[in-house]
Parts: sequence; structure tokens; C-alpha cells
Amino acid sequence: MALNSAIVKKFRSAFENKCFTLIAEAYQFSLIKKTIRLNLDENDITQILFERINTNPKRIDFRIFATREEHLSKDVEIKKGFADKLPRVDLKMSNITSNLEFKYFFEAKRLKENDSKLKRSYIDEGMDRFTSKKYPSGCMLGFLLQGNVNKTVEGINKLLIKDKRNTQTLNSKKNELHKDYFESKHIEIGVLKHLIFDFTNNCNYN
Repeated sequence: MALNSAIVKKFRSAFENKCFTLIAEAYQFSLIKKTIRLNLDENDITQILFERINTNPKRIDFRIFATREEHLSKDVEIKKGFADKLPRVDLKMSNITSNLEFKYFFEAKRLKENDSKLKRSYIDEGMDRFTSKKYPSGCMLGFLLQGNVNKTVEGINKLLIKDKRNTQTLNSKKNELHKDYFESKHIEIGVLKHLIFDFTNNCNYN
């Protein structure tokens, strides 16, 4: 018997909250252990967080399976090399409960307050991959390696406004799991969530 939409929505919301718990706790653990270096690539940082997610006992309690560099299915011509050309998202969490499977995707980008190219990449190669539905439902992760969170977000918003996307700017919202939490609204997908992880005061410098 199929579950009604209200129950499915409740399950999906609870699953998302568990995903946020795991990623937020991985971030906090990285600060305590000072495992992040300023010269690391985004994939390096994502791998460090991923390893902590996998060793967090809560992941087993939540019955969540996490994977890195997830290839996403797409209708393409099947020919030699097609699999390597499929879009890949940085981190995926999944769960099966009450005969329903839920998936949640995180796309990570490095950020610096004084680097417009990184902020542009956050929009063009991050946010836009969700709004174009190239990536399924999920959340943006911003790894701040220099500067101030709010000023960096202001820089992202200035680029969006420059692109005449005033209604899609990031707005700070309260979230009990992570303080630097933002949301942007998009006609195509509704609300896109953003978690900015500030590593500036806790990074190793070499």
C-alpha cells in the first residue's frame, strides 16, 4: 500500500535533517582535529568530511549510506566512454525506509572573500547544476578558506544581481545544526539550501 504524500514528505524532511547532522558534525570534527589545510582542493576537503561521516556512529543509527563522486544517470547514447562523461556530484547520502528510497546530494565549492572566480564557480558550476536539474535535490557546500562568511556571500549575491537574478540571492536563515546557513529561491526547483563551512580560523597553513 502506497504511503500518502504527507507521510512521504515527513520521511524526506527527517532524512534531510539526518544528512545535515552528519555533514555538520563532520565539519565540527575537522575543526577540532585541525585536519583542513588552506591549500587543499575541494575534493580533498570533501574526502576528509566523507571519512568522518563514515566513521560517525550516528550514520549506522540513521541507516544512511554515503558515497563520494557519485555518477548520475542520464539519457545518453551508450557508446565507448559514455560512463566517464556522466555528471558527477561530490557527495551523496541515501536511505531506505518503509520501502522508500531517499537520496540527498551535496555539491562542494571552495570560496574566498577576495576571489571572484571562485564565487562565480559557486554559481555557475554549483547552484546552476541544481537549478538546471542536472543534479537532483540536494544542498550546496561552500568551503570558506579566506575572509568573512557574510562578506563572501554578499559577493556571491552581487554576481547574481549583476546577472539580473535578484530573486535568487542567498539569504541567512536560522538552522539549529549549523550557524552559517543560507537559502536561495528558484522558480525551477523552489528553495536551494547552502551550508558555508568556515575553515579560516582553524586551518593548517601547510
